[in-house]
Amino acid sequence: MAMNTPTQSRRTILITGANGLLGQKLVEQASSNPLYHVIASGKGECRLPFENPEFEYVKMDVSRKEDINEVFQQYQPQVVIHAASMTDVDRCEIARDTCFSQNVDATNWIAQACCEHKSHLIYLSTDFIFDGKEGPYDEDAKPNPLNYYGWTKLETERIVQATACRWSIVRTNLVYGIAHDLSRSNIVLWVKHGLENGKNLSLVDDQLRTPTLAEDLAYGCLLIADKQATGIFNISGKDLLTPYEMAILTAKHFGLDESHIIRTDSSHFSQVAKRPLRTGLLIDKARQVLNYEPKSFVEGIAIVTKQFNLARAK
Repeated sequence: MAMNTPTQSRRTILITGANGLLGQKLVEQASSNPLYHVIASGKGECRLPFENPEFEYVKMDVSRKEDINEVFQQYQPQVVIHAASMTDVDRCEIARDTCFSQNVDATNWIAQACCEHKSHLIYLSTDFIFDGKEGPYDEDAKPNPLNYYGWTKLETERIVQATACRWSIVRTNLVYGIAHDLSRSNIVLWVKHGLENGKNLSLVDDQLRTPTLAEDLAYGCLLIADKQATGIFNISGKDLLTPYEMAILTAKHFGLDESHIIRTDSSHFSQVAKRPLRTGLLIDKARQVLNYEPKSFVEGIAIVTKQFNLARAK
């Protein structure tokens, strides 16, 4: 619980997409910091679980410029973490107009408001801006997206970099974790439940990622805010793994039968949007500049399991 510090002495931080997985972790961590006055925003009603919250919630549809301007005018945020985005890669490929509106237009309007109100914009991007031929990638690698989602995120990166305000771009990769209402599954729980039920699970071994615990991603974003760091930062996990390797580590952690995990490759799966194969992100810069140090994937398995058990017991 945050200390009762007068609002005037705190920095106001606006978080978009607060009802999502990352948004929940951002609000939880930021609202426990007495240095911040947290404004959580989302398109609909507040779905955040915290009792006696040390934050305010406001409705704000980032695809509506008038909503953005009204919230900025009312709260005058010093920091904005823009986590709201359309992230369903296949849906983005099909519903391109909606994807453009929610990702590109929305970020353009957020960036304009940040410039007008002299806010520090921290924008969430993705490893899908890369083609997956030469990963893992550092912050200076050349983007070349393979799908429409990746293109919109790269386009919004360019918008952010062209703004006159203080800005930071956070690139991340395969975020996993537990939402308070258990509304999202993740690879850890999917593998655990599948093996417990005796199912055969097919996982690819030709895709490389650096899976990122949602709590670590939130922590990295807030380190950027705390240090008022600018530029591009990779904020991800530290283990470069294939989905097959993630599944094996999950089975080992729970003492489950690994023989039900079937090694395969991407050619056996048909998806609307093309995925990059070898991405993953190098986090040397974040370690050096921010003192960021993420959990290992094995540590993340234990954290997700504990959170799942606590949420299910409620």
